[in-house]
Amino acid sequence: MDVKIQGLLPAPLALPVSREGRPEKQDKASQTGSFREVLRREMDGGRLKLSAHAEKRLRERNITLNEADMEKISRAVSLAASKGVKNSLVIYHDLALVTSVQNRTVVTALDRHSESGRVFTNIDGAIIVE
Repeated sequence: MDVKIQGLLPAPLALPVSREGRPEKQDKASQTGSFREVLRREMDGGRLKLSAHAEKRLRERNITLNEADMEKISRAVSLAASKGVKNSLVIYHDLALVTSVQNRTVVTALDRHSESGRVFTNIDGAIIVE
């Protein structure tokens, strides 16, 4: 029985080869630059998520965010990311949203009528969205 499995295996990666026949190493600057570009594109194109905690808080407070609201908040988070912010407070109408900018996630949500404290900790930026 003669079975060929060549088509089932992925093709080997083609690396530039030096004159001695060894694969050439790519410089770190080109690798880092391309990684940063990919990461930036992913962050810009990534959708903003709601954590389970934030979803619970919004449900408890009978607050709904439509696609337009989420798009505005997402743009604000992208702006915060471009400024180097890691965790932000987003003020949107009468909502206060604490976000993890790096994870593009709303961590918690409070409205103006929340009985809980209105002290926000562990943030390094704030954005007011109109």
